Amino acid sequence: MERADVPRDELPEIDGMAAEDVAAAFHNLTERRLLLPVGGEKKRFAAAPPDAACEALIRPIVQQARTARDAADRLRGELVSVYENALERRLRQPLFEELPDVASVRRELDRFATEARHEVLTSQPGGGRNEEVLQEAMGRTEAVLGRGVRMRTLYQHTAQYNPGTAAYVEIVTGLGAEVRTLGEGFMRMIAFDREIVVIEQKGDAKAALVVREPSVVSFTVAAFELMWRQADPFPVSLGRAQAIRVSDKTKEDIIRLLVQGESDKVIARRMGMTVRTCQRHIAKIMERIGAKSRVHAGYLLREYEGDPGLAALTEGDADDGPHDPPAGDRDRSEND
Repeated sequence: MERADVPRDELPEIDGMAAEDVAAAFHNLTERRLLLPVGGEKKRFAAAPPDAACEALIRPIVQQARTARDAADRLRGELVSVYENALERRLRQPLFEELPDVASVRRELDRFATEARHEVLTSQPGGGRNEEVLQEAMGRTEAVLGRGVRMRTLYQHTAQYNPGTAAYVEIVTGLGAEVRTLGEGFMRMIAFDREIVVIEQKGDAKAALVVREPSVVSFTVAAFELMWRQADPFPVSLGRAQAIRVSDKTKEDIIRLLVQGESDKVIARRMGMTVRTCQRHIAKIMERIGAKSRVHAGYLLREYEGDPGLAALTEGDADDGPHDPPAGDRDRSEND
């Protein structure tokens, strides 16, 4: 029997179908908009054209897709704008920028450290560092490590004898920093995210140079990585065996510089120790090889070059330390 409409509460009986199946079919048809209420009331329902039902069902999905597309277009525009603004700011920044004094150096180091996202590399020659510099660097270091930024620092072997530096290293390594030591031959520098490098200006330890030129930055970071692979972990406690090992390595470097004919002052500066401590090491080396003068020592040491006996010249005692490098104004531009 065909009917123009169907009452909700009086569903027809259909041969071969149970009442609950008819009710389920009625529900499915109304859900799919193939049965629509007559006169706006949900008491009687009439059949609707499939095209109209399809349009009614698809319209909300199309609207959601359009809204999502508009949101994606807005987000794309915002990201492009952020990128272009950042690129424009970067292009406006000079490839090389001089920082003429301690205040400007600290201000820029604070800014670079705050903006660092991935990694900070720093090499600090000169032996132990003074308390003021360590205190000034601590807050910056804690903030960087607290954000999950990786930090690696290189010191000279002689820094291990400095109690303040050793205590500082113990704290920052506990926070996740990595610290190693090397003999001599590296520069003072700090690299941020392999994009910016700050180096000490030649002839003015209170000033610094900011380098953004990609090739120079890449070369500097590569030099750091080479030194890092050659360096030893900084021990938080300097036992007798470690003290002897550090002292022996120090003497090896001093012997090499003596052979090169460097003066006491140059050797002391490159080894991160006072001239007096350096002269004490040299005196012990001269005593062991039986040298009567610096010239005689240079001659004898050249004779030892390539000879396994050279190792015996460096076998010292733990009481060769400690080393106390001067903590002058040059330290005031350091970061860690």
